[in-house]
Amino acid sequence: MSDSPNYFDFYGLPEAFLLDEAALKAKYYQLSRELHPDFHAQDTPAAQAEALRLSTLNTDAYRTLANADQRMAYLLGQHGLLEEGSAQNQLPSDFLMEVMDLNEQLMELEFEPDPAATASLEAEVTALADTLDAGIQPVLAGYAGLPADHRPAALAQVKTYYLKKRYLLRLRQQLATFAARS
Repeated sequence: MSDSPNYFDFYGLPEAFLLDEAALKAKYYQLSRELHPDFHAQDTPAAQAEALRLSTLNTDAYRTLANADQRMAYLLGQHGLLEEGSAQNQLPSDFLMEVMDLNEQLMELEFEPDPAATASLEAEVTALADTLDAGIQPVLAGYAGLPADHRPAALAQVKTYYLKKRYLLRLRQQLATFAARS
């Protein structure tokens, strides 16, 4: 676990990948009003500094938790699962081979543009992403209700999903750049 304040605890929310976004927004606005500098103008300098610290924490927490991808990365990071360059970040070799094949197809298109092949590659990447998303949804939805001893296995599944999704995002960005040039 990280030393920084826990955003879920800060908002009194259960640790979860899927949140009640309306409740999150309501809590954010409530705290924004309570912590506004105008309400603390007569406080001691120490109390003003604390209100400012909490106001900043409120903004950072909301920005992170309101975005599903950032929330996922944050939650994985809270459990120490996203250290860059970690040997634990290895993905299954079958997935890596599939991505390598897609990258090779993309490189071929760089040299010999072919709109039909580009569309086919985009469809293949989209299908792979959709399959990944569909497969992880039950894990994301069920996480908050899991007993503590079952959470590490779910977190490991989400981490693998997150890392795969980053690979596919890079492929999509390359395809978009390539499509914009042709």
